Amino acid sequence: MTPSHTALTIADLETVYDGLATAIDQAGTDKAQLFLVKLALLNANALGDAALFQQQVQVALQDL
Repeated sequence: MTPSHTALTIADLETVYDGLATAIDQAGTDKAQLFLVKLALLNANALGDAALFQQQVQVALQDL
């Protein structure tokens, strides 16, 4: 079964961004990278599609 995909609104994306920024601050500089890896793995599991996750990784790498 493929999960349904509903795009977030701009307001929801801003809420997610704020929550992520706060969590990165809470993790601290020394643990931020570990936190982001754990978050990515949790989200990949929730997404349930390894190929789609890989596509998102490639998009995120663009224009860094």
